[in-house]
Amino acid sequence: MKKAVCLLSGGLDSATCLAFARREGFECYALSFDYGQRHRIELEAAAKVAGRLGAARHVIAQISLDAFGGSALTSEIAVPKARSFAEMGEGIPVTYVPARNTIFLSFALAWAEVLESSDIFIGVNALDYSGYPDCRPGFIEAYQRMANLATKAGVEGRTHLVIHTPLIQLTKSQIVKLGRELGVPFGLTHSCYDPLPGGRPCGQCDACLLRRKGFEEAGIEDR
Repeated sequence: MKKAVCLLSGGLDSATCLAFARREGFECYALSFDYGQRHRIELEAAAKVAGRLGAARHVIAQISLDAFGGSALTSEIAVPKARSFAEMGEGIPVTYVPARNTIFLSFALAWAEVLESSDIFIGVNALDYSGYPDCRPGFIEAYQRMANLATKAGVEGRTHLVIHTPLIQLTKSQIVKLGRELGVPFGLTHSCYDPLPGGRPCGQCDACLLRRKGFEEAGIEDR
């Protein structure tokens, strides 16, 4: 089996992306990050999802993006609540973490080179969170070009890295339907950006509302 590094936050999208990579025949190495996020409970979800979906290995890398702040996920900035979907579609939200996917992909690139892998999977989506600049197709294409110039394996021609984004043009409801088809354990995933004490989702942040909308439109119960 070909090896692939799969970025895994523990949320719905990344779990579906991991399940997709497994269906495509890859031996998956799941990579998560403890980056100082206020919703660190997602890492518990990631570990459970990685185990259930048969990841060959799951690594949680320690980085400290909270040292810089600048995001509602890594500082004392309030997480927006009860926004309309129209409001969510305007501008870049305060839950954007500066350079997060650039940094995550760099770690994935390093691990892929060690594994002699040519494949990275990331569950970015350009439709339901189009305000995030590092989820756009143009960013992924540019990063892939850079990655093939930046590694020893790429320069020597031993690998040609491909960054797979199977969810990038799907709506949240389409992702839910694909997840059910792939057997994603929805009940193990965590999407909330501002969980309540004990880890239960707040139900009102953008991530919670988008998840609810996706399941409702797909006609599937969210367990």
